[in-house]
Amino acid sequence: MGVMTSGGVTGAASGAIWGRSEQQDFRSRVRGTLLGAALGDALGAPLDGLALDSIHEAYGADGLTELASAYGRRGAITDLTQLTLFTVDGLIRAQVRRDTGAWHPPTDLHRAYRRWRATQSDWGPDERRKEDGWLAREEWLYVRRDPALACLLGLGDETMGTLEAPKNPGEAGAEAAARSGPFGLLVGWEPQLVMQLAVECAAQTHGHPTGYLAAGAYAVIVHGLARGESLDAAVQRALAMLAARPGHQQVAEALQRALGAVRQGIPSPARVADLAGAGTAEGLLSVAVYCALVGEDVRHGLSLSVNHGGPSAATGALTGGLLGALHGETALPPAWLAELEGRPTMLVLADDFAMEMTQGPALHGPAGSSPGWLTRYPRA
Repeated sequence: MGVMTSGGVTGAASGAIWGRSEQQDFRSRVRGTLLGAALGDALGAPLDGLALDSIHEAYGADGLTELASAYGRRGAITDLTQLTLFTVDGLIRAQVRRDTGAWHPPTDLHRAYRRWRATQSDWGPDERRKEDGWLAREEWLYVRRDPALACLLGLGDETMGTLEAPKNPGEAGAEAAARSGPFGLLVGWEPQLVMQLAVECAAQTHGHPTGYLAAGAYAVIVHGLARGESLDAAVQRALAMLAARPGHQQVAEALQRALGAVRQGIPSPARVADLAGAGTAEGLLSVAVYCALVGEDVRHGLSLSVNHGGPSAATGALTGGLLGALHGETALPPAWLAELEGRPTMLVLADDFAMEMTQGPALHGPAGSSPGWLTRYPRA
């Protein structure tokens, strides 16, 4: 539950009592969301910038159906996964800071995204900055994987974009949506708060309503899936919530197109390309919902989502996040997971997130705190 003021997200608390089976299911969905998004990102990375004819020429009539080499290795992730990991880090840090009374999650997320921005310019971690926490000291993250200019510019200074004064007000790309799955894992929050937080944080880099509302809708859909709802029901809730938002029409129409396309026969790359449109956020969100609905399994859904002439890594990441939240970790292809770059880091981060959301008071509540936890996720 939580409250909303005119200033945005101000408070939320789950109040939930977690049994063991509920904790295990939640952890599986958290892992599934992060790993699924990363797998989709890695699957699509070699295809970014390729026309469909070029994809077929390189990979055959069925397109790419297995991990292929990008950035010098199979299973390489892009900036989309990097930013998703820092979203998780920022959410954990926000929860830890609640005990201080100085709680404003968009600010904590902005600080996390600024830590990602440093990985794109620094040679490596600065061990002297203890306030950065453990994720920013992971050396493998200090690589540039074609980061979106909107993210570099939006996070290039200390000024945080807001809905009243967003960064890059003309930017409607899907990068903000692709990093927003973790907001949906705040299962103890009301859906309205999940959407508001995702929208506010998206406006830090993507200031066009289509860009930030696609992020909010995606977070709400993941939220429904993480709570055990069907994908169709989660999309319907997102549509109902979008209706109250100025500038929502493009995103809402794209989601309706995805639902309608399910009834139009056998899935095909042509239908995916039609849904993707110009490659902006609403089209790629539409592709993700469609592929998650019609995919026979995770492998098929992901393969369908990346074989088109648009931003394949983004559609793969969005689709993978939905499928992972829907089915959990065990539905993901083991052979792909074995080659996924950064998987050990993702597993630790996912489990830390699940522990914070279910056991947070025992880690840093008024009754006592774990020094090790506060070293990993400093309040500063």
